[in-house]
Amino acid sequence: MQGRAGRLITLLSVVMVAACAPSASPATSPTGSVKVAVATSGFDSPLDVTNAGDGSGRLFVVERAGRIRLVKGGALVGRPFLDISGRIASGGERGLLGLAFHPDYPTDPRFFVDYTDSDGNTVVSQFTVSSSDPDLGDPKSEIVLMHIAQPFANHNGGAVVFGPDRMLYIATGDGGSEGDPQGNGQRLDTYLGKILRIDVDVAAGASTAYQVPADNPFTTTAGAKPEIWLYGLRNPWRIRFDNESGDLWIGDVGQNAWEEIDVARAGQKGLDYGWNTMEATHCFNPSSGCDQTGLTLPVAEYDHSLGCAVIGGVVVRDPSQGSLNGGYLFGDACSDNLWLLDPAGDQLRQAVLVANMGRTLSSIGEAEDGSVYATSLGNGELLRISAAAN
Repeated sequence: MQGRAGRLITLLSVVMVAACAPSASPATSPTGSVKVAVATSGFDSPLDVTNAGDGSGRLFVVERAGRIRLVKGGALVGRPFLDISGRIASGGERGLLGLAFHPDYPTDPRFFVDYTDSDGNTVVSQFTVSSSDPDLGDPKSEIVLMHIAQPFANHNGGAVVFGPDRMLYIATGDGGSEGDPQGNGQRLDTYLGKILRIDVDVAAGASTAYQVPADNPFTTTAGAKPEIWLYGLRNPWRIRFDNESGDLWIGDVGQNAWEEIDVARAGQKGLDYGWNTMEATHCFNPSSGCDQTGLTLPVAEYDHSLGCAVIGGVVVRDPSQGSLNGGYLFGDACSDNLWLLDPAGDQLRQAVLVANMGRTLSSIGEAEDGSVYATSLGNGELLRISAAAN
């Protein structure tokens, strides 16, 4: 995404340069109401953190270069859980970008990743955990589910998450460059600029590695990719389901002026979030008088005086976290701000600034017990986020 002054703003670069739009006033700022502590360090450009949902308490940290690192008993294990760095193009917005374990893990030993291959294209694959060592993924077990050609080097999306419906959701960017020159966000004949939804529980011996769920919204639309669940996105960086409501929360990185938070309430499908007709709630193409008919607008936005690359977060479901509990916590990779948003209602509203991390934020995720963690790209750290009184 090219800045107004012609400078490249790269979401996943350690050094980020923001092109500033006109100022907006931040919400009430109880900075210090959130405590950010280093849980462990020693990572190489970490981009995601998740858990296996198996009762082990382990955390899995995705490194951009192609390794998944294991945090066990609060300590970083020296041996990677998985190392597929030889298969990956890494750097900038490319690399190993997302991880999700099957909902039945460890009974079903599969886990799923999204990465950029050596040709710069997106690959969604499944692997299996070693039958003799639960702390080791088998790199030889890869089965490719999807291969998506990327026209440019940026805007790869990369999140993979399982929904409460046990389907796998995949976030893709619009293919990159600036302003979505191919119009991918609004096109239904491409996987780019979308949230995809697939069923990975196919019968043994099936001819395909996944199935398209029959209730996907565009299965009978001529020319449409049937895997599409939601569209009109630019570069969704981190999507998470609310473990209580089943709502899907999306942080969509903006162009030169606005960052946005989108939501799909449980069961909502086929929504169009407007890119590249709109950037957040503002006309983009055309710059004024755009047709907003049928578009689903964000529930929060902020301009580039407050940051330049939104990091989608989590709805905190941890009663020990006081005022954080029940709020949607998200951040920005350029300003390192953390905000809390009331998740109720679909009207546009202002989030509350709760902390500045002072680090290059790259993801926010959860442990099995609902505690919140984040990754710091430039510092190579796993961070624990909690209410200051805790």
